[in-house]
Amino acid sequence: MSISTSVLRVGSRTIRFGPPMVMGVVNATTDSFSGDGLGEDMRRAVKTGLDMFAAGAGFVDVGGESTRPGANTVPTDEEIRRTTEIVRKLAGRHPGRVSIDTMKAEVAREALKAGASVVNDVNGLRGEGMAEVIAEHDASVIIMHMQGTPRTMQKSPKYGDVVADISTFLEDRIAVAEKAGISADKIMIDPGIGFGKNLDHNIEILTRLRELRSLGKAIAIGVSRKSFIGKITGSPIDGRLGGSLAAAVLAVANGANVIRAHDVPETAQALQVAWPIIQNG
Repeated sequence: MSISTSVLRVGSRTIRFGPPMVMGVVNATTDSFSGDGLGEDMRRAVKTGLDMFAAGAGFVDVGGESTRPGANTVPTDEEIRRTTEIVRKLAGRHPGRVSIDTMKAEVAREALKAGASVVNDVNGLRGEGMAEVIAEHDASVIIMHMQGTPRTMQKSPKYGDVVADISTFLEDRIAVAEKAGISADKIMIDPGIGFGKNLDHNIEILTRLRELRSLGKAIAIGVSRKSFIGKITGSPIDGRLGGSLAAAVLAVANGANVIRAHDVPETAQALQVAWPIIQNG
């Protein structure tokens, strides 16, 4: 089973996806769902990001606001304070490989000025001015699907056909991005596992992920430590590594290009072994 190649431009780099890429997660928060929030410890956050690069991460994604179910909004100035200097230090060592995870245009603007090259927007470019800021800085973007908001998304998610509904949403947001001036080859998509989806929805998305290839964009996906793994296995957050690796490998087998992960060394090794088998399958 040969996986088709997607092309992505990030800064001055052109990435022709063959083997999947790992995006490490640095949470500069106190309330991350995954239990890895680094709070105010900027030095530790920078070291974590650098260690992820050393372990094989192609990108590192820095976030200053939790998007766990029920999470409260962080004020813009606080989110900027939490993330900008971390982005600056990581991008100084690894230019073109740092992403900012935010729903706010002003946070994105400051991170892009500090050296970020990608905006990971879980709100799918629905925030005022976000698409324009990304276009202004000639940055790349991950457009994610989320039903509702972090505070409400898991209360009672409903779909007609979950994959078709996500595809329609992403197609619309891609058009918004391109109309705002974001280059077509600087757009990735993410179906948003766990963001307004129940267990059945998440399983169906992973099973039918290849259908999103019709949108013509590289696919990023985050399965690491997600609650659906706990619902299947009964494992607590700190016991979901095996499930996270299984979901990551299956996501790549079904068409994902970028895997967002907390456990970078293990994820990178799992995908390194899985990739030649997937290609030969």
